[in-house]
Amino acid sequence: MTNTKKRYRHLSSQIVWRFCLFTLVLSGVYGLISFTLMYTLEDSFIEKSLQQESKYLVSGYEKSNEWPEPRSDNLSLHFSKQTFPDDIRDLALSEPERKEFYGEEERHYHVITLPVTEKVYLVAEVSQDLLVRPIREGVIKFLVISGITVTLIACLIAWLVGRRTAKPLRQLADLVEDVDIEQVSDEFASQFPDNEIGVLANALESAFGRIKRAIDRERCFTRDVSHELRTPLAVIQNATELYVAKYSVSDEQQAILQRISEAASQMQQTVTTLLVLAREEHSNGPKEAVALMPLVEQSVITHSALLDGKAVDVDIDDSCLQTIKCHKGMLKVLLDNLVSNAFQYTNEGEVSVAYQEGAIVIKDTGPGIEPSISDNLLSPSVKGAQSTGFGFGLAIVNRLCEHQGWQLTVDSESASSTGTLISIRIID
Repeated sequence: MTNTKKRYRHLSSQIVWRFCLFTLVLSGVYGLISFTLMYTLEDSFIEKSLQQESKYLVSGYEKSNEWPEPRSDNLSLHFSKQTFPDDIRDLALSEPERKEFYGEEERHYHVITLPVTEKVYLVAEVSQDLLVRPIREGVIKFLVISGITVTLIACLIAWLVGRRTAKPLRQLADLVEDVDIEQVSDEFASQFPDNEIGVLANALESAFGRIKRAIDRERCFTRDVSHELRTPLAVIQNATELYVAKYSVSDEQQAILQRISEAASQMQQTVTTLLVLAREEHSNGPKEAVALMPLVEQSVITHSALLDGKAVDVDIDDSCLQTIKCHKGMLKVLLDNLVSNAFQYTNEGEVSVAYQEGAIVIKDTGPGIEPSISDNLLSPSVKGAQSTGFGFGLAIVNRLCEHQGWQLTVDSESASSTGTLISIRIID
């Protein structure tokens, strides 16, 4: 099975761009607030001066019953909106509650209503009194430049902080990524800081320790059981052979002894495979160029006894004249399992071996797959692909493929009894 390394984004990079985005948004909001505040302060000063002028005019009117002249040339009294300056008259009539107007040639007006019984308006043309609007473009440019500058400084700080903060986490990620459990130090967590990263490192250290101990127990158990089973299996095979050679047996007895011998042979093959899996050190060495055809022929000859009395043809395609770069011992175990399974469970028809599109293909005309067989023996890639008698064999084959990084696919149709097609793609 192929292992595709998933690309991931560095945590420090995410810290930097998120902090920069936060600073940029904050600078924009701060600039908008500052700009609004300047406009508000400017309007409040104008309104305050107009209110003072309004008090002066109302006070003069109350004393003399006549309206005094405004004290500034930019101020004018109006007793009707019809007398307002031409550039704001229509707008003032259409929006009676409005107090601020933009006129022509960048003129700017403020209007207040004097607190008397009759409608009297004080109109102020305040263009010369404006401080913010004339420098608006400069203020905006200053706010943009300062915002960008602050953002760049924030990005630099975020990069330094993020790099320092994420460094132990990156070291932990590098340590556990594609890790060989047996090569990890038993006390690697001590090198990480006493924070959440340290807690995670301690948890991983504990988990790795349990996994290593479980692997060691499984390997020792598999190796010991395999060694223990080889002797009684050899005794069973030798006993059946000696019995047939020494005594005359009937055809029925011959069939029974043949079944015992075949079962012992199959069990011997399973034990050999388990022993190879238990001795993983023999399969981790450098790969070599292996001729496929001799191994296929050897497997066919070795397990040919499984076809005795069956109308089964064996076809080894010329496409098997290939050289494959792999571990020879593992490939031999794989072929032995697949060929023996195909021979054992094919009663008539054909078993063919070919090399197609970079994959070893073994096809038989046996009973096919029984989906009702337990799904627990195989990984999801070939889940449900067990046929009667094939379950344990395919589980071993699947484990071999996973260990070597080979891609296993199984195609079968038990309902139509068209047999099983197994493909193993050897990946260098």
